[in-house]
Amino acid sequence: MNPARQWSDLSATARLSLTACGLGQMRPASGTWGSLPPCVALLALNSWGASPWMVWTTLILFIAAGSIACLRFGALAEQALGKKDPSWVVADEVAGMAITLIALPAIAGSAFGFELPFWSNIAIAFFAFRICDIVKFPPARGLQSLGGGLGILIDDLIAGAQAWILVQVAIRFVIPAVQ
Repeated sequence: MNPARQWSDLSATARLSLTACGLGQMRPASGTWGSLPPCVALLALNSWGASPWMVWTTLILFIAAGSIACLRFGALAEQALGKKDPSWVVADEVAGMAITLIALPAIAGSAFGFELPFWSNIAIAFFAFRICDIVKFPPARGLQSLGGGLGILIDDLIAGAQAWILVQVAIRFVIPAVQ
């Protein structure tokens, strides 16, 4: 059977969940598109003056939704598309990016004589996550071989945690020391 036909046989809930409402079908670089929702949400929450608990709750919901989508529907997507970790599935990027954004400071300190705005912290986090997700530093690459939804998800959760460490060090220590 044609993989595109099998993909369309999945429920709308499965397709929308796995593709982050269709972002996974955008080209090029579907994983980059799939990493955007938590960033956009954090920018919006910050501009609206949201409280820290709202930010934390939103990021936790992104992690949970992306994880549940991968674990529930990931194996079905692999079967329907006939390949491991199909590029259309970006719920894992949503979850991993949300991990990277946890506890992001509002200001990146003073660098070059001025304070960096909050959006620059989000941009730093975005690029750090994309690098960690693409390169797949150990142990992410090895765990990607796990089957089904767990194999789709786990490498991105690890990439998110690795990027989180890089971002926290960069924003809290490296950038302020550049003055």
